[in-house]
This record gives sequence, C-alpha cells and structure tokens, in this order.
Amino acid sequence: MTSKFNFNLKSKPRYRRRPSSRRNAPLRPENSIFQKLSSAIGRLSPSWKACIPLASIILLLSAYSAVAQAPPGDLPETLTDTEELRIALDTMWVVIASILVIFMNAGFGMLETGFCRQKNAVNILSKNLIVFALATVAFWAIGFGFMFGDGNPFIGFSGFFLAGPDNSPATNEAYAGVFDSLSWTGVPLAAKFLFQVAFAGTAATIVSGAVAERIKFVDFLIFSLLLVGIAYPITGHWVWGGGWLSTLGFMDFAGSTAVHSVGGWAALMGAAFVGPRLGKYQDGRPVALPGHNMSIATLGCLILWVCWFGFNPGSTMAADHTIGHIAVTTNIAAAMGAISATIVAWMYLGKPDLSMIINGILAGLVAITAGCNGVTVFGAAIIGTIGGILVVFSVTFFDSIQIDDPVGATSVHLVNGVWGTLAVGLFNVDSGLFYTGSLAQLGVQFLGVASVGGMTVLLSTIFWLVLKSVLGIRVREDEELKGLDIAEHGMEAYSGFLKDNRGMAGGSP
Repeated sequence: MTSKFNFNLKSKPRYRRRPSSRRNAPLRPENSIFQKLSSAIGRLSPSWKACIPLASIILLLSAYSAVAQAPPGDLPETLTDTEELRIALDTMWVVIASILVIFMNAGFGMLETGFCRQKNAVNILSKNLIVFALATVAFWAIGFGFMFGDGNPFIGFSGFFLAGPDNSPATNEAYAGVFDSLSWTGVPLAAKFLFQVAFAGTAATIVSGAVAERIKFVDFLIFSLLLVGIAYPITGHWVWGGGWLSTLGFMDFAGSTAVHSVGGWAALMGAAFVGPRLGKYQDGRPVALPGHNMSIATLGCLILWVCWFGFNPGSTMAADHTIGHIAVTTNIAAAMGAISATIVAWMYLGKPDLSMIINGILAGLVAITAGCNGVTVFGAAIIGTIGGILVVFSVTFFDSIQIDDPVGATSVHLVNGVWGTLAVGLFNVDSGLFYTGSLAQLGVQFLGVASVGGMTVLLSTIFWLVLKSVLGIRVREDEELKGLDIAEHGMEAYSGFLKDNRGMAGGSP
C-alpha cells in the first residue's frame, strides 16, 4: 500500500539559500502568491482572460447590492388573518409552480440528449445544467431589472440585483416600489423573481438543442448570458413589464412569444450561423442522423408535459379559480397536438414517427401557452391540433433549406410560438375574431410577433457574429467527428460502449 503522503526526496529545496550577509533575514518562498497568480493567468486562453474583468465587476456589484438591498420585512400588522392566509397560499402556489418550471430543465436535458448521438451526450447534459445557473445569475444581476423594473416603454432601469424599494405583497395602488409592472400579484418579491427566473432559463435552454453537436461550449455559455441578461428582458419588458406592447393590448398570458418564440428565434439564428453537422446534407439532400436513445427522449417529453402545469397555470401567480381551466386547456392542446402530429406523420412520412409524436405534444403545449386562460376547451383543442400539424411540416421545411436543428427546437418553439400568439386573436372569447368579428386583437398580436421577432433576430445576430469573429463558434472538424464529450469535456456518457459513428466522414453504424 502506498502512502497518501508522497514526499519527493530528490526535489529541489522549496526556499532559496540566502547569502551569508542575509543569514538573519526571515525565510520567504521562492514564488510569492502574486507571482503564482500571474503565472496561472498567463496560462489561460484569451477568451478566459477576457472574462476576468467581467467577473470582477459582477463581484463588486454583488457586494454593493448586498449592502444596498434591505432584508425582507414582516407583513404589515394591519393585515387580517384571511389576508395573511391568502398571501401564504398564493406564495406557496407560485413557489410550487416555479419548481415545476425549473424541473423542465431535466425534461429538456433528457429530450435533447436522446435526440442526439451518444458521443455528444455529456456536452448536452452539461449545457442544460449550467444554463440555468448562468440564467439565474444574469437575470438576478440585470435581466429582472431590465424586464420588470420601472423605466420607459422600451426597457426598465431599476431593480438590478433586486435592490430598491419594494413593499410586496402590497398590490395596485397600495404598492410602493420599483417593480410596478408586477404590482398586480400579491406575493413577496422573492416569489415573483423565482417564477420569472425559471422562465428566463427556459428561453436560454431552447437554444441548446438547435445548435447541439457542433458548437463550442464556451460560446454557448456566453450567448446564454447575453440572451438572458439583455435580449430576453428587453422584449419581455414590452410584453410583461409595462412596455409599449402591453399598452396596446398585446396578449401573451404565459409566453408563447415572450419566452418560446424568443428562444426559437435565437435558436434559428444560432443554427444558421454555426452551420449543419458533418454528414447531415449530402448532394443537397438531408441524411438522417438518428438520436441514440429514444427512451430518455420520451421521458423528457413526459417531464415537460407535466411541468407545463407549472408554466401555464402558475402564470396566474395566485391560487385562484382559473387554475383548473388553464390546466385543462393546456392538457387538451398537448393531447390534440400529439394525435394530429401522429396522423400527419403517418400519412406524410409513411410511419408513425416517435420523434414527431414527441414534438407534436410539445407543439401543442407551446401553441396554447399564450391563450390558455382566455380560450374555451374546444378552442384549445383546435389550437393544439393545428400546432401538431405545423410541427411535422416545419421540421421537413427547415431540413429542406439546410437549417440543421437536431431536436426540432425551431419548429416547436418558434413556429408554434408564433402560431399560438396569433391564435389569441382568433380564439380569445373576449377579443378574438371568431367571437367578436373584429380584427383588432389579431392585428395587435401580429405586431407583437413581428416586433419581438425582429428585435430578437437583430440582437441574436449581433451576439453570434461577435462570438464567431472573436472566438469562433464551431468546434474543429476532428473534434466534431470524435464527439464533443471527449473533445470538450474529456469524458464519455457511456464508457465502454460501442460508439455511434453515423454522420462521421467515412464512418459506419
């Protein structure tokens, strides 16, 4: 047995031998801590060196916010027992819904991993884990303030690091703070933030699947920070933060546009800039690169289906009577999306493709998200049915124009995010065309879709182009052939198993 203490008797002495004239001077190490630190920084790549100033700024700002932000106080003594109970129940429901939405990261991780090849499984799982951590910090630091802080119709300018006056759970006229756009819900600020940061993480996760199997890990991390810290909050402010779209009457209850199509537009631009996977298109025709584990992909879909009951009903941010109706419309849309996608894929592709069934469920869920609170159950069934049909043709369309999206994120989140938002202008019982005969709501919905999409495309394009020119967003060809698990992370998801070489140059199943 070897000792855990390994002494190298032949190693050089740790301390310099001092001249006789300095025999009485105190001993000091050969290398000071500052010299060691300088040497360690010198060994870093340019991209990591560039992160040091940013990390220092964040550290200083967080220290400031810790001082500036007052600790949460007790509820006002004037509240009755009934009001305290209501606040407690509402807060409990919002926290439970937040946990469900956060757990969607597990669903996305399983879904994307199963849809991709085994040599990239560790990379995809790593992205889906770290992206929520990054989203949490970026949204806490600046995103929440940009999105919900008081400002102008374009962007918020207050509430960074959750600092500033706030007397939540006071509501409406009784509220006095810097987050007026959230004064309609009677829960503490911490519960408001937890629920909204879960949504922000979802928007960033959508991008992961569309650029899977060929993007550099560091580029994805930086893009996620930029998306959650800047792009998503700006357009979110327009919709939910008291911005110009909300004043026009734009309706997006739980985020078909504010969350899903924003993530979808960013994913589309990423897939376009990073280019298709090696071997995906041969002689201009798409070649199937099947996912390695449809079992965990199916598990991921079921996790997402269940967690969507936090996403949509949780958007009430109160434990009220509308939760049941929202849950039913959400479920019926998912079910009809699955059925319609299965039938269409069976007729169009010749087989009831499991991947299309999975994406049909998700398409129905995304499509109903905008109007789940204001449509009938029959209206939800129609919205989900059309969503399931759209996703089948959308997947084949993007393949035909050589936009390589391994998991169908653009078809699910972008196409059906747009469809679900426009469907509010048709099926909403108070303002929809089919109930009022007016095109006004549909026009506002179209304006919202176009403006949010345009801004997201603009900002995403800038982010991707800068990353591409500075760091390069795609791994080397040999790294892609080897697999990102080994190339980027130095480990395998299934150590000892035969590798899947489909899509490799000269490879075979």
